[in-house]
Amino acid sequence: MRTMFTVHHNEHVSSRSFEEVVNAFESAVGSVEDTGFAVLVASMKSAEEFESQVKSRESTSGFMRFLTVDHGAWMTRVGLKAKARMYTIGNPLIARTMLEHDIAAGLNVPVRLMIYEEPATRTTRVTYDLPSSLMSGLQNEKVTAAAKKLDAKLIALGVHASGAQA
Repeated sequence: MRTMFTVHHNEHVSSRSFEEVVNAFESAVGSVEDTGFAVLVASMKSAEEFESQVKSRESTSGFMRFLTVDHGAWMTRVGLKAKARMYTIGNPLIARTMLEHDIAAGLNVPVRLMIYEEPATRTTRVTYDLPSSLMSGLQNEKVTAAAKKLDAKLIALGVHASGAQA
């Protein structure tokens, strides 16, 4: 089976430096990168403990980092100069609001977001695809409603980090 749908891509164009945007973003997003999410989950005994541990790792945005890929770091090894980081971010408590209606929503949560410096203009971009559009192919109103709440949180994080609207 093949399904086609439209994806809405947001891009916040910032006059802030790459480093300023990354710092604003990372300070607003908690992290489970240090311990690893699987290790964290395995150590928990109850739903209450899980929720408490998740909440202790989210930051002001309500998100946490699961993975950071520093494209700029590896690109220098192949002779290219770039400032670019891709993040996988999310929150299992938010993901639950979609996955409980359709487990297939798990393909698109946690979400990916990229921060990079545009070489030609020296502007910094914060880019991501809106989760509700990524999940529109599921054709599930409850998933869409929950994903739109996730959209709003992601947009707010993009504005916070970049200082610019999409």
